[in-house]
Parts: sequence; structure tokens; C-alpha cells
Amino acid sequence: MTKQPNTGTLCVQAGWTPKNGEARQLPIYQSTTFKYDSSEQMARLFDLAESGYFYSRLQNPTCDSVAAKIATLEGGVAAMLTSSGQAASFFAVFNIAEAGDHIIASNTIYGGTFNLFGVTLKKMGVECTFIDPEWSDEQIQACFRPNTKLLFGETISNPAGHVCDIERFARIAHENGVPLIIDNTFATPAQCRPFEWGADIIVHSTTKYMDGHGAAVGGCVVDSGRFDWEAYAHKFPGLCTPDESYHGLTYTKAFGQAAYIVKATAQLMRDLGCCQSPQNAYLLNLGLESLHLRMNRHAANAQAVADFLAADSRVAWVNYGGLRDNKNYALSQKYLANGGCGVVSFGLKGSREDAVRFMDALRLISIATHVADARSCVLHPASHTHRQLTDEQLSAAGIAPDLIRLSVGIEDADDIIADIRQALDAK
Repeated sequence: MTKQPNTGTLCVQAGWTPKNGEARQLPIYQSTTFKYDSSEQMARLFDLAESGYFYSRLQNPTCDSVAAKIATLEGGVAAMLTSSGQAASFFAVFNIAEAGDHIIASNTIYGGTFNLFGVTLKKMGVECTFIDPEWSDEQIQACFRPNTKLLFGETISNPAGHVCDIERFARIAHENGVPLIIDNTFATPAQCRPFEWGADIIVHSTTKYMDGHGAAVGGCVVDSGRFDWEAYAHKFPGLCTPDESYHGLTYTKAFGQAAYIVKATAQLMRDLGCCQSPQNAYLLNLGLESLHLRMNRHAANAQAVADFLAADSRVAWVNYGGLRDNKNYALSQKYLANGGCGVVSFGLKGSREDAVRFMDALRLISIATHVADARSCVLHPASHTHRQLTDEQLSAAGIAPDLIRLSVGIEDADDIIADIRQALDAK
């Protein structure tokens, strides 16, 4: 058996394999539509009876090549790019849950996803129960209902830094006949491959580490192809019963392991149109080529920063899975053996105003909404990204009012620490 190439090789080589005389670099297929010589061939494309390109909202060669690279990196059978990480999370859930259904999600997930599940999906008739990932199996089990369609978590939560026990979540989900969806944005497949621990579907905000340079917004949904939808056909009629909008085609029977992604493309992307542009996919591919190198540097720098903060008397607390006394240390060692990500959360002794003065005094590190790219940046979630949440919701999501989210970049670690030190002195 031929050995699967290592992650670094896949980052560079997977997805686009040019034929003789074709472009070595992935081309940008900047076209809305594609030409065919016969009406019959076009008809077969619209019937899903043949694979090909006819409109870039549904499929585009540039986007498909990058999606294939990400699927290969994660060890999945298929993937689709979306316009943003939020669109990826929405598509991943709405592809198998509809009005009248119920989902379960960790309460530590990103604030935007928390709002999507708790507010927007509720308006669409999908109810979400948020669970504390540290609850016992029995407490989590008690949240499942006959109409529960999935369990959702994040490998490393944003911004609290909680590490999901993926293997445990997968076992609980499968005992209830539903898939586990994992947001792997902060870990990326360079640090963790959730499919190897039992996850069924993975989502990414490719805007973060995958792009790595703050250049292009995007998202991705990856399917492992391992969940047996037919075994729970009564739970997932959208996949297992005829789709009248495609002449009675049944996705699981027609597409086998690819059924989930085909349905997401043929139905959701067709009707909602949250597609990624070929230009953004091209930029994403450039970022993916150095992902394995950057993630090593992010993790090493973040560990150095976390060690510095933990030793400073002006810092009240530090949360980073690589710290030996951190509650996530054991899970980090299990799931993130190559190191975690570059995001460190901490709080300063004093008031919220002290945190603001600290951030305003930083010189190298920028105050920015963004997170997880080459440049170090910082923000105060309670005042910025999560300001739509009440104090009670912040607490439920594990976000302390004094939490500062520091996204450690790939600059020299000594320079990052020097900037933090001078800002602490100025405070």
C-alpha cells in the first residue's frame, strides 16, 4: 500500500495536479459560467447525472481544487467552500436539521456561532440546547431528544480556549444515532484531525489560520463519509428519501459516501448562494501551502507568551492548553500532540479599564477584530466580538468579563513578549 504523504506535503501538493502543459500554479477560473456543445450534456449536469461545471455558484474549478486539498488534509471524502465560516457552520447544520428539529452544541463555541444557533436558527424552527462540555455523560445524554439531529463542538474554542474531548463527544453522539460536527478552525488539520477521533463532519472558518494572512474571508465544510445515514433514515429524510426538486433522486443511493456534500451543494448552495469566490479560493490556497510551517511557529510563540504571562504578578490568570497546570492540558496532550494554536486568553489584575489601557499601550500587537493570522493582535471579547451577549450569556459561554484574547503571530517571540512587557509597565 502506498503511504499517504505527510501533512506538509499535502499542504503544498494536494488539490491541484496539473496535466502536461497546464499551469503549475492553481489557475483562477474567474468565470460565472461554462460552455458546452450539446444541450443534452447540460441537461445531465442539471439532473446531477453527470459531474461538471455549469455555474460558479454551485461549482468552480478553482474552488473545487482548494476544497479537495482541505478534504485530503482532514482525511475526508469531500468538501465544499463557502463564503465565510458562519456560512459553513450554517450549511453543516441546516443540511440535516430543519424546522421542528433539535440540535445540541457546546456552550463554549464562538460567539457568532452561539448566536446563530441560539437566535437565528430558533427563528427558523431549529431549537438548540447548549451544554457545558465538562458535564458528565449522563448530564449530556439527558439533553438528547427523539428529534435531535447532531452534536456540535469546537476542537479549541474561541475565545475561551477549551479543548473538546472529541472521542467522548463522538461516542455520545453515535450512541444517539447522530453525527458529531466539529469546528476545527483554531487547530487546523496541521495540529488535529478530528475524523481520526470519531468526528463525522468538520467545519472551518478558512479566514483564520488556513488563509493565515487576513486576506480573504471564507469557510469550508468537510465530510468524513463515515456516518451511516441510511441506518438512521427516519432521522435524516433529506438525505435518505427522494428529492422532488431533482426528479426523485435519493442522495444516499445516488452518491454513497459523497451524499452529504452533494446535497449541501445541490440544495443549500443552489438556493442560498453563500459561495466562495475563485479569487478568494486562490488566496486561500496560497495560505494553505505554508499552513504546517506557520502553525508550528504560532504554537511555539504562544507557549512562550503563556509562560511569560503566567509568571507575571500583574496577570490574574492565563488560559492556554500547553500550560501544565491548565485544566485543558491532558486533552491538549491527547488531541494536539504537535502543539495547539496561537490564541492565549488571560485576565489582568484590576478593572476592565486596566485591560483597555493595557491594550491601548501595545505597539507591535494590534487591536483588531481578526484572530489567527501571521500578525499578533488582541481584543477584549466582552467589549468587541461578543458584545451582543449578555453577562449571563458570557458566563454561560465561559467568557470572563476581563478576558483578553491574544492571537500570537509568527513574529519573533522575544519581540512579542517585549511589547507585552512594556504595555504592562505602562498600565
